[in-house]
Amino acid sequence: MSASDQPALRIVRGAPTPEELAAVTALVTAVSSGAGAAASDARPGPREGRWNDPGASHRRPWRPGPGAWRASLR
Repeated sequence: MSASDQPALRIVRGAPTPEELAAVTALVTAVSSGAGAAASDARPGPREGRWNDPGASHRRPWRPGPGAWRASLR
């Protein structure tokens, strides 16, 4: 057998449905073709500052303990 005669995927256990085989084949094909790498190389957009974050104005619960007064200022 040459390398081109060997199957690209081999099922070792179980009895997958045709739909499951199609999903796995599509996933392996997309990853091997580099489609996954192109999406991960995309740069994220600019982050917004915390000044307009509504959650930033909520205070954290008070926790007594050593140094708690310093932590309350954060």
